[in-house]
Amino acid sequence: MALVDRADFPRDKLCGGAFSGRAQGAFARAFGGEMPEAPHLTRSAITFGAFGETLGHFEDIPPIHLTMRRSLDLALFEAARAAGARTFTGQAPEALALDGARPSLRVGETELSAPLLIGADGVSSGVARALFGRPFDPKEIGFALEVELPEDSDPTGFRIDFGAAAWGYGWVFPKTCGTTVGLGGIHARNPKMRESLAAYLAERGVSGTPRIKGQYLPFGAPRRVPGAGHVLLAGDAAGLVDPITGEGIAYAMESGRLAAEAAEAALSEGRPERALIRYRRALGPTHRAMAHARLIRPVLFQPLLRDAFVAGFRNSRSLKDDYLRLLAGELEYADITRKLAARMPRHIWRALTLPRDKRHGIAARLP
Repeated sequence: MALVDRADFPRDKLCGGAFSGRAQGAFARAFGGEMPEAPHLTRSAITFGAFGETLGHFEDIPPIHLTMRRSLDLALFEAARAAGARTFTGQAPEALALDGARPSLRVGETELSAPLLIGADGVSSGVARALFGRPFDPKEIGFALEVELPEDSDPTGFRIDFGAAAWGYGWVFPKTCGTTVGLGGIHARNPKMRESLAAYLAERGVSGTPRIKGQYLPFGAPRRVPGAGHVLLAGDAAGLVDPITGEGIAYAMESGRLAAEAAEAALSEGRPERALIRYRRALGPTHRAMAHARLIRPVLFQPLLRDAFVAGFRNSRSLKDDYLRLLAGELEYADITRKLAARMPRHIWRALTLPRDKRHGIAARLP
């Protein structure tokens, strides 16, 4: 088994770094432990905001662990190496040949080939580009911007703000070494995302000019077929990011495990060509969950409905609990879809009967 990465570890990566209960479950299934060996803070209280207003501060939530991808990914890299993986890092792989029975690539002077290859190389995946001509659909892709603040900063603690970016959200995540502040949303709907970030930082009381990181985000646009031939795609390379919460860590670990299990089973049968069929079947529940989430997303961000959502979120403990249980891995989007279907007539009525100034005059400018 070989692990190839163009970067050396540890390395930085744009990510809020929320290690949720869902991520804990995925880690336990993949590695058998409770948490990776990476520094983290644990928070059991959160502040929610939406479209420029604070919705409230909530205690006793399911614990969420906040970490830096620099240390988290290093811990996972070391776990892979301890499990026997040969590591090839610090050089971009070249000469990808993926259409045969033994995918191959070159790292420096080393030629590598195997019956199966798993591409877990992120949103701008070179493996996906080699397979399909481009790593993602520009009409569907999201984008995120983020800054890291020093340890003595405190821009209002741990919070999530829906609508800080168009069809997206902002985050303030305290860490052991400082605070991460960022926002992300659908790229095509955010032509002025830097201005949105500047406004969000100002709202949080952040001054100065911190260094900004940016990266595409496969915001709920999973590939229907996560690979081709003898190649499987996992994590961001397969588009596996939650279209509402933006969570990707849990889905990356879960899909990586499922891809590895499918590969192992197919190789044990002597039929590596069946790995993709097995993997796609195993990913079925994840794909269905994301399909449900895409149905729900307009309720949060469609202007005609969002003010009713904000009012409901502020006044309904069950709505907040559902969101937090979703992050904890205790609830799935199918459950929320069923609840939402029951509430929808009342939700639409609330949207239509809100005072006009509360609806931002949106009836004439639906996207």
